[in-house]
Amino acid sequence: MASKASPSSRLVFCLLISAAILRPGLGWYTVNSAYGDTIIMPCRLDVPQNLMFGKWKYEKPDGSPVFIAFRSSTKKSVQYDDVPEYKDRLSLSENYTLSISNAKISDEKRFVCMLVTEDNVFEAPTVVKVFKQPSKPEIISKAPFLETEQLKKLGDCISKDSYPDGNITWYRNGKVLSPLEGAVVIIFKKEMDPVTQLYTMTSSLEYKTSKADVQMPFTCSVTYYGPNGQKTIHSEQAVFDIYYPTEQVTIQVLPPKTAIKEGDNITLKCMGNGNPPPEEFLFYLPGQLEGIRSSNTYTLTDVRRNATGDYRCSLMDKKSMTASTAITVHYLDLSLNPSGEVTKQLGDALPVSCTISASRNATVVWMKDNIRLRSSPSFSSLHYQDAGNYVCETALQEVEGLKKRESLTLIVEGKPQIKMTKKTDPSGLSKTIICHVEGFPKPAIQWTITGSGSVINQTEESPYINGRYYSKIIISPEENVTLTCTAENQLERTVNSLNVSANENREKVNDQAKLIVGIVVGLLLAALVAGVVYWLYMKKSKTASKHVNKDLGNMEENKKLEENNHKTEA
Repeated sequence: MASKASPSSRLVFCLLISAAILRPGLGWYTVNSAYGDTIIMPCRLDVPQNLMFGKWKYEKPDGSPVFIAFRSSTKKSVQYDDVPEYKDRLSLSENYTLSISNAKISDEKRFVCMLVTEDNVFEAPTVVKVFKQPSKPEIISKAPFLETEQLKKLGDCISKDSYPDGNITWYRNGKVLSPLEGAVVIIFKKEMDPVTQLYTMTSSLEYKTSKADVQMPFTCSVTYYGPNGQKTIHSEQAVFDIYYPTEQVTIQVLPPKTAIKEGDNITLKCMGNGNPPPEEFLFYLPGQLEGIRSSNTYTLTDVRRNATGDYRCSLMDKKSMTASTAITVHYLDLSLNPSGEVTKQLGDALPVSCTISASRNATVVWMKDNIRLRSSPSFSSLHYQDAGNYVCETALQEVEGLKKRESLTLIVEGKPQIKMTKKTDPSGLSKTIICHVEGFPKPAIQWTITGSGSVINQTEESPYINGRYYSKIIISPEENVTLTCTAENQLERTVNSLNVSANENREKVNDQAKLIVGIVVGLLLAALVAGVVYWLYMKKSKTASKHVNKDLGNMEENKKLEENNHKTEA
């Protein structure tokens, strides 16, 4: 009869068997954990009542076990094996759940939970998967510019510290870029850090650009697997400077004006629509076959009318690509004949002409002493009122600031001419003598009297207008006199006289005065007689009034007596 095996021998036998045989019915169980998080692995076994202890191990690539944690069910104690990579990282709970802090890529293993009884060993395997989210992808080594129709490296898209490795995708304006021979070349590579076991992915893009890519955004993305499935992270947008050749040249005039006039400064600006734009051009002036090399601007100063014509510019290396513009330099000439200060004599003829020469039809305005004239002046026989300041002014309405004006100051001179008139006052007592004078410069007037007589008031003069004015004097001569009016200016001295007779109606005036005195005396006497009559009338009226009052009193007394008699009889 065989002897009964000891408990210790049975335990060793069970451990050896469990190293190769798993408990039937338990499949693979996977725990997903993020890099740096805590890995939590439940034992997934029902704890038997006669449990002696629990133990966790992991398997090396060659299949050999490495024990890492032990927990006794009887002594309630926990022990951790001396495994350097798990030092201070393990925790085994009472229900035999194993926790591993600060998850690393090296923790991707097959772990086994073992529950040992006196008669048996139970095992449950768990596979640990660790995931590391990569960094946000970034476009680096970007090309400073891209040239149309040339395959050129656009840049590298890089994403670091990923586990497992991810895939990189390029986009143009949000649409996926796929490899295309001669137009899109994508080269992908990945590298693993031997220490951290994390991957760095790099994707290089070579791209053949066109003008359609101007201001077009390029991006890239990394697609990776995490604990909860597949995810994608996108980079920031990158916009590239696209170089393309000039296809058209334009020319413009600066500053922009509706019209250019003589004396202006103008600048021609030539531009090409390429990128970068051309920096030098050839400028062709009117009638010139050879161009002038300049930057994109060419300035003409103080232009004259002969600068009118067609101006062109072209590329330096492609002279057939040109642009042109027509420039008209407007001008305005005015000639006034005569002009300045002109002195003429009264009655002279003076032809005046204002001649205009302009690049367009010009308006002409005549002014005299700041008052607009309806027509141009014409002098066949000059009068004093023709004198004044004349201005001929012209302008081109379409050209701002293009105006011309010339002036003529006309002086009309004349010798003094005198005309004398006489006017007698209705009373016949005074006479008004007027001396009318015409001439320029203004003649001075002087009065002289020959014979006896008296001047009633001082000389009175009228305003001097259009070479004319008058001076008048009022006199009352007692006998015949001669009044002389003398007018003198720088040209000549003129004298004129007028005989004035004495007052012929003086006796009649005296008789009239006597008659007036008689009438006044008669009126005074009549007034005196009327006063006496009035006084007598008033005196008689007072006497009659007294008698009337007395008669009225007697009548009242008689009436009262009659009334008393009637009362007695009653």
